[in-house]
Amino acid sequence: MEIGLHNADISMGRPTAKPRTKMGERIAQARQQAGLTQEQLAAKLGTSQRVVTYWEREPVALKAEQLASLADALAVTGDFLLGREEHKDRGAGPTGKLRQVFERASNLPRDQQRHILRVVQDALTAYAARKGS
Repeated sequence: MEIGLHNADISMGRPTAKPRTKMGERIAQARQQAGLTQEQLAAKLGTSQRVVTYWEREPVALKAEQLASLADALAVTGDFLLGREEHKDRGAGPTGKLRQVFERASNLPRDQQRHILRVVQDALTAYAARKGS
């Protein structure tokens, strides 16, 4: 028997005796369903893995911006993270008012649809450029 071989079944880090909070359970569930490690989620949020661990283990009061960023990064709603709704797999495409607008726009003539598409794409490009700077 060799000593020092890495066992892939052993989880990283030290196990904790402290159970997750209800919100922490939802964060961990959404993170795992998104296929992210705590470190990967932290990178998406511009924070540290230690902060993500804290959110999953301790009772926390996240700021509205943190909750929104966390929900966006995990592709869930803030209501899900707060325990106000069950997790639902997101369908393709926009939801709510935006979906209604695009459904109405899909009935317009092609040249008007192309104009709307250009405006939306320009807005998304400008937003990405601002966010990246």
